[in-house]
Amino acid sequence: MTTTLPNSTAAPALIGLYADIQPELARVEERLQRELRSPHPVVDEVVRHGFRLGGKRLRPALVLLAAKATGKLTEDHILLATIVEMIHTATLVHDDVLDEADLRRHEQTVNARWGNERSVLLGDFLFSHAFYLASTLPTTAACQVIGRSTNRVCDGELRQTLYGGNLKLTEQEYYEIIDAKTAELCACCCDLGSRYAGADKATVLRFENFGRHLGVAFQIIDDLLDLLGEEQETGKSVGADLAKRKLTLPLIHCRDSLVNGPKLVLLDMLANGDRAQRGEIRRHLEATGSIAFARRAAEARVESACAELAPLPESAAKETLITMAKFCVARTF
Repeated sequence: MTTTLPNSTAAPALIGLYADIQPELARVEERLQRELRSPHPVVDEVVRHGFRLGGKRLRPALVLLAAKATGKLTEDHILLATIVEMIHTATLVHDDVLDEADLRRHEQTVNARWGNERSVLLGDFLFSHAFYLASTLPTTAACQVIGRSTNRVCDGELRQTLYGGNLKLTEQEYYEIIDAKTAELCACCCDLGSRYAGADKATVLRFENFGRHLGVAFQIIDDLLDLLGEEQETGKSVGADLAKRKLTLPLIHCRDSLVNGPKLVLLDMLANGDRAQRGEIRRHLEATGSIAFARRAAEARVESACAELAPLPESAAKETLITMAKFCVARTF
């Protein structure tokens, strides 16, 4: 049986990047389809829908590529890649509840279709099953790494929620939040991939740092797309950060670049949390160079990510990881 990426908004460019691991990634897809089931039809429908919202499979790819770049890719890596995608999907389901999002991957979100209560329970189902699978591995290392990382992810999400409406959020606080809520899981994937391939501690750390820089860059671009993208292009609800009055890097830079009247106007729009004002806010972002500033910040993180891998032996997997990092910044979806 041939298995492909579900609902492939992953786009031809990503499919091409995954060519070196396509057989292994197909096995991850098959494992996900086996695991994300319920004997109860009404529950199974919700669980299967959540599986389709997973998207680009970036995190399983990081596990598999880190393994190939450092040593032998084993059956444990297939399971680890399955686990991290389940955890990622759980965070997406919970994010959609927090953001009151209606659309993801061009489909209705779980909360839009079944409500918040069922969405929260689905996220819990995915988390708990992921940890059960991790416990079946021959060592406890995965449970420890994944447990630490998911704790940081939840801490970052909680801080972001608590900081909602804080129009004085600093750039440092922003980076601390996205390092936890997004970059941590990418770092975890690269750690697990290299660790379970037998890499030494220094190499595992290099891969962990690579994943962390990539994750920060990825989130900066995601935040830009929330401000600038269109739903038919991104495939998900946009303007959620404005609606929840979350300050992201371009907004922080814009706020700090304005003075007097224009700054007060921007702060007033941000305080209102009106998605309809995206156009006016975008004009402020363009005038202050905040869009270019955020993109440069993401590009700098990608450079740091690639520098972490530079001393490692050349391989097709290493080159794919570097290309993937650059693609994450160039993407428009």
